[in-house]
Amino acid sequence: MKNVKRFKNSIIGIIAFIMYSGCMAVLFLLLGIDNFAVTSLSRTSVVMAFTFIIFGFLLVRTYGRFDVGVRKSRPIVISLSLALIIDDLVTYMVMVIMNTNDENGRTVRFSSIGYLILAVIAQILIITLFAHIGNSFFFAVTPPEKTLLVAGSDGDLEKVKRAVALFDKRYDISHMALFGKEDIESLIHDYDSVFIYDIPQSERAGLVKKCYLERVSLYCFPYIEDVLMHNSPQLMFSDLPFYLSDFNRMTFEQRVIKRLADIFVSAFMLILTSPVLLVSAIMIKKEDGGSVFFRQERATIRGRVFRIYKFRTMKENIENFSATRDDDRITKTGKFLRKYRIDELPQFINIIKGEMSLVGPRPEMLKNVEEYTRELPEFSYRLKMKAGLTGFAQIMGKYNTSSKDKLILDLMYIEEFSIITDIRILLQTLTVLFSAEESTEGFDE
Repeated sequence: MKNVKRFKNSIIGIIAFIMYSGCMAVLFLLLGIDNFAVTSLSRTSVVMAFTFIIFGFLLVRTYGRFDVGVRKSRPIVISLSLALIIDDLVTYMVMVIMNTNDENGRTVRFSSIGYLILAVIAQILIITLFAHIGNSFFFAVTPPEKTLLVAGSDGDLEKVKRAVALFDKRYDISHMALFGKEDIESLIHDYDSVFIYDIPQSERAGLVKKCYLERVSLYCFPYIEDVLMHNSPQLMFSDLPFYLSDFNRMTFEQRVIKRLADIFVSAFMLILTSPVLLVSAIMIKKEDGGSVFFRQERATIRGRVFRIYKFRTMKENIENFSATRDDDRITKTGKFLRKYRIDELPQFINIIKGEMSLVGPRPEMLKNVEEYTRELPEFSYRLKMKAGLTGFAQIMGKYNTSSKDKLILDLMYIEEFSIITDIRILLQTLTVLFSAEESTEGFDE
């Protein structure tokens, strides 16, 4: 077992290689039933193979790798399945283009669609099998890490405990310590991992150094300053190293590309989802005869106020505040619309009007902005960029994620902004639909 553990990463790499190869083989073998060139050494098969490998690499980097031991099997299956479905479609379109030649009368033919669907189903089964095999192997050779949780309050300790306990096969929570109540540095050498959440910044340095000296894995919740400096490049002035932070001044070209993408993608999505929009409007009207749309003032870039459009998911003429768990104000139709984020679709109109962007910090209710900013003045930093339909806080957080945690996620996006980051977030947003129960969970009363 000791030798197996030594080669753990190599064995997991082999498992991943077999899985990816199996998925590629299934696609090519099934498409090759009606297309001889796909399974023979030909220009078509070579171009398709390169397409599948290159796009697969890029999509896996976007949605998430075969990172067993880090993520549970279900998220791995969802992310890799989405990546391979898109990869399959791109590879299939390459086959269609390659088959549009003189031999076929220069006619575009969408053949083997049934085999494509069968290949996708087989790939999902392969990914599911290998994700469970990979995680089972990882935890069979890797005992849970003896873990220490450190936070500044009982409430924060419980919050961290709930989050880490979801990964109980990897982390054995052995002790929970309140900062200031115990000598944390004297405890560190007895643990494999330490989680630090929201302790005084001036006191964190000592714990970081102690973990470094003891070779203990450290998981540290970032301060706002950490996020602002996260992507700072290192510059040398003579023999003096400095980190440069220009705090993300968007270039003119970036603003133009982002705005054009907002307009074209939103217009396309409104056309594509028009049947869903129509059915949703009918369902809302049929349930209680009230208005279809909900309009509310929200804050966007530099504090500008605009009226957001959403499908109405709550009863009319009621007090408006953030939804709570098991909120009886939400209608039956509203629960379904909220679960799958369908109520957000009318916001494509706000995006076309220029009031929102596809990607950016979510526009908060004005009441919440005032309340959160009183508690946390830095919350106003979110208004540095135009409000968005999706963002880091939407794909990584939940509806009831705390204002401080949302701020950290939004600042991560603002300071990491690039057109490539926007594309990656838009693709990752699809995964939210498969974790609807968690991502739309309301606040506690």
